[in-house]
Amino acid sequence: MNRVSAVAAVLCFTALAWAGNPDLGQARKLYNLTEFEQSLKVLHAIPDKDGPVYELMGRNYYMQAEYKKATEALEKAVAADPENSEYALWLGRAFGRRAETSSPFTAPGLASKARQYFEKAARLNPRNVEALNDLFEYYLEAPGFLGGGQDKAQAVAEQIAAIDAAEGHWSKAKLAEKRKEYGSAEDQLRRAIEVSPRQVGRFIDLARFLAKQGRYQESDQSLARAEKIAPNSPKLMFAQADLYIKHGRNLERARDLLRRYLSQTLSPEDPPRSQAEKLLRQVRGS
Repeated sequence: MNRVSAVAAVLCFTALAWAGNPDLGQARKLYNLTEFEQSLKVLHAIPDKDGPVYELMGRNYYMQAEYKKATEALEKAVAADPENSEYALWLGRAFGRRAETSSPFTAPGLASKARQYFEKAARLNPRNVEALNDLFEYYLEAPGFLGGGQDKAQAVAEQIAAIDAAEGHWSKAKLAEKRKEYGSAEDQLRRAIEVSPRQVGRFIDLARFLAKQGRYQESDQSLARAEKIAPNSPKLMFAQADLYIKHGRNLERARDLLRRYLSQTLSPEDPPRSQAEKLLRQVRGS
């Protein structure tokens, strides 16, 4: 889903929530302001909880990194509406995070559940690009005994490309990079920019790739092009700081960017403040 469509969908959903359930609408407004604890308080007070309430509870817990509580709430959402692709997607994400943060004994089972729900989300809505992206990344990174595989990732990348050309180029770039086909990966990232020349994230993707190749001047040029498009983008501020710190460059600039980031009004789509604070502590200690 492109960013304009995504914003329109959120606004439409929010309007419907306000019309049908003012408390749910208020909770969603708080969620969009990253006031997750306050959003949860409103949701817990709703006496007759349904799928949308449990889904938003699960998202709030997810954003607070309380992944077990997130899966519990999202399982109730899925039980209330088993045919909802978004519910299945978020439940897969919550199980995925639990797998990443659990012991080696429980991680495989949780990862398998994540895969199953990503597959379900994509099956329920074959045009759900976010679900396809998450399924693609799972297949790309997971070992074969957990259901991963590059052939599976390739098939999903083709599905994505048929729906969203820019996202398709991004997924093909990730696959090429995994295969150490760096020239092809760079070509796909540049083609993604050609298709969506106003999307800041495309320039960030290219900058990250170039930095990993040690091509810092070109990486900075890509970031500079993104800054011309959206000079006050929190996403761009965080990405710049993160790249500088990872590669031990421009650390004073990174500090300034992180301070600016923490002063911004953020959305759930932006990296959480806790990550920015962690980076700031890291760069202060360097």
